[in-house]
This record gives sequence, structure tokens and C-alpha cells, in this order.
Amino acid sequence: MAVYTAIAAAVLCWRKHGRAALWTVVVMSGASLTTFFLKGLLQRKRPVWPDPVTTLTSFSFPSGHSTGIAAAAGVVIVLAGLLVRRRGLRRALCTAAVLLALLVGLDRIFLGVHNPSDVLAGFAVGGFWVLGGLAAYDPAPKAKAREAFSTPVPTTRKLAVVLNPIKVEDVDAFKAMVDRAAAEAGWNEPVWFTTTVEDPGRSMAEQAAVAGAELVIVCGGDGTVRTVCAELAGTGVSVGVVPAGTGNLLARNLGIPLFLQAAVDVALNGQDRAIDLVKVSGDGIGDDEHYMVMAGMGFDAAVMEGANEKVKAKVGWLAYVVSALRNLMFPAVRVELSVDGGEWTRHRARTVLIGNVGYLQAGMPLLPDAAIDDGVLDVVLLHPSRFLSWIPLAVRILSKGRHTDDLVNRMTGKTISVRAGSDTPRQLDGDSIGSGRELHAECVHGKLLVRVPR
Repeated sequence: MAVYTAIAAAVLCWRKHGRAALWTVVVMSGASLTTFFLKGLLQRKRPVWPDPVTTLTSFSFPSGHSTGIAAAAGVVIVLAGLLVRRRGLRRALCTAAVLLALLVGLDRIFLGVHNPSDVLAGFAVGGFWVLGGLAAYDPAPKAKAREAFSTPVPTTRKLAVVLNPIKVEDVDAFKAMVDRAAAEAGWNEPVWFTTTVEDPGRSMAEQAAVAGAELVIVCGGDGTVRTVCAELAGTGVSVGVVPAGTGNLLARNLGIPLFLQAAVDVALNGQDRAIDLVKVSGDGIGDDEHYMVMAGMGFDAAVMEGANEKVKAKVGWLAYVVSALRNLMFPAVRVELSVDGGEWTRHRARTVLIGNVGYLQAGMPLLPDAAIDDGVLDVVLLHPSRFLSWIPLAVRILSKGRHTDDLVNRMTGKTISVRAGSDTPRQLDGDSIGSGRELHAECVHGKLLVRVPR
């Protein structure tokens, strides 16, 4: 349990959940120390059986195994409620934690090394430290206190929220949380807008800007965020991103927490950062289309298109892994590429990605030199010619190697144009936009203000 606690705390700290890490260490340590002192104080002997499976000479009350597993189960349940957004996964983790605790308790009784009262007392001690820890200290992420700041620029403190309702489990609870956080941060009562299938946020963002909103919070997946950001680009209205989708690549690359309440705190109390927007065009693409993160042709677009929505709802971005395995041998395509209006060069690639950011899910550094505010785009062409070629490709990407060749070829430029020899799947920020032969991307430098952590 000490090793597991240390690993859990380290992972939580790495994921920037310091409060949860501290709470976990205190709860687990407190439960262990309480058991140690109670055993020495009460000195209850172990039960004696005629034909024991095993015997122990240490004291019996309370059961240390039961205390440890009960505290650990409680920690898992609390952290799942705080940090796991999907209801199905939360329920699975909580159920597994409870069943494991019961199994350990029964194991101690059936081995003959503890009385039932020892096990129940251990459960009580573990539960006490979990509940007591929650009462004394909130492990949920907290925003940093806002620094006093005066500005000659007039502020309205008007707030609007664009919400994709299918991305949050309890809309009423989410609204109540945002209303409460806005009031505590000194904002006016939020004006709420809800997206629809027909309108993923464009008109809502326009209405918010026209109404004089100083800040627009958008809660949804990458598609909703892309639509709202594109509409508000150039208006001077700040955008607070509350990631509630599967990929959440913009939030990941800007350091915005994926925990909804913490993301709302950043949106309300963070600082503005001017980032680039990418204008995109091509056959079958409208004239006023933009993206924030990445556009792609080939394998990656086929992966996005093949990810099952029901699977995404249950396991999140792992659905893309399943789709990727099914599409590993997506056929290579002949493409021509032009950078900054220069000469067209010919290539073969399974996928072409034009990135405004550098990192994919799980921190994969696909374009390690890309920055969202550097005024240029980074393009990578990947061509694993055989099935086993994916292995050296993965090594090259994870090691952030700068060497370019036919396997991994990288370029940069303000404008990128790609022409394919045949109709090829395409995607913008994870949303499939259908097959086509052309993709033209132009970086619009510093066009959008996004709230990021201080």
C-alpha cells in the first residue's frame, strides 16, 4: 500500500493535481498509523483454530489489511468522482474498489487470522480517514487567487457560456457550478447558450459578442470549441475553454485542466493568451472554415471517421486507439505539397498532418517544435511502407527525433497546400469533413484570445 500510495501521489503531481496527491498521502498514512497504534494499545490476540491455514503472531485488532484496502477503496472512489468524467468508467472503478475491499476482508476471515470484528474495525478506520480527510481538506483542484489588477481599458464583467449539452452528464449541476464560481470571481450572472445539431455554436458565439460579453466560456468537444473560437477570433472577446470532449487537444496543449471545475476556474480567473488561428479551404470546404489544432488527410482522418461514438462515450480517447488498429494499413496516397506558395514537391504518405500545436493525446510529440502562437504551421508526412514500419515510426516520434526522410518528413511555413492524387479522408480538429483531394491552410497570427492558467 505504501508503494501504491507513492505511485498514485507521483502520478497525481505529474498531472498537476497536487491537492489530490496531498490528500491521498495523508489519508493512507493516517489510516496506517491509526491501525499501528490501536494494535499496540489493545493487543488483541489472533483467533485460534484447530487446523489453521496459516498463523500470525502479531496483534489482531484492527485488521491492517482491511484498513488499508478500505482507505484505498475510498481514495479511488473520491478521485474517480473528482477526475473521471465518464459515468460508466466511474461506476466501474467504484464497483471494483468496493468488491476488492470486501474480498480482502473475507480473505482475512477465511484464512483464520482475523475475527469478523477485526475486519469491520479495519473498514471503520479506513472509512473514518477518508470521510475525515474530506471534511478537513478538499482534494479538488483550486484556482490560484486572482492578483489585484487595474486597467484603463473599460471592463463589462459580462459573461456568456456556450454549452454543448450532450457533453456533460448533469446540465443543471454544471450550470449551478458555473453560476456559483462566476459570482465568487466577481463576474455578472452568466448568459447561457445551448448548441444544437444544426448549429454547433456559431450563432451563439455571435450573439454573445454582440451582447457585449467580455468573456465567453465554451464547454464541449474540440468541434464545439473550434466553431466558437473561429467566430470570436478578431473580436477581442476572451474565450475560456472547458474541455468536455474526447480529444480535448487544444486544452491539453494550452495546459488547461481537463477537470471541469478547474477548467471553469481557469476561464474565470486565468490570463489571456493570443494564439494563432488557421484558415482552411479546399474542395467541398466552405470559404469561412477555420481550425485550432490540426488538419489532416489520410490515415488520421480515417481514424477519426472510424471511431465509434458509443465507444468514445464509454472509454474516451481509447476509442481512437481501437480505430487506429483497424486502419493501420490505410493505403498510402500520392500527394503534392507546397509551402508558402513555393514549388510543388511530390511525396507518398499514409497521412499528412498540418498542425498548429505539437502534441496529441497521451503527450505524443508528433510535432515537437510546433507552437500555437509562433505564426507558422508545422506539417508532417508519415509513410510507414510496411506493417512493421510503424515500430520505428513510433520510436522516432516518441524520441522527438529531428531527422527527416521518407518515413517522417517535417516542414514549416505560414501557408501549406496539399493535393492528393485521389479522394482521401480529411479532418479538422478531429471532425471528419469528408473525402477530397485538396487542403489549403493559412496561419492567422495572434487572432484569438484564450484564457490559460496564470
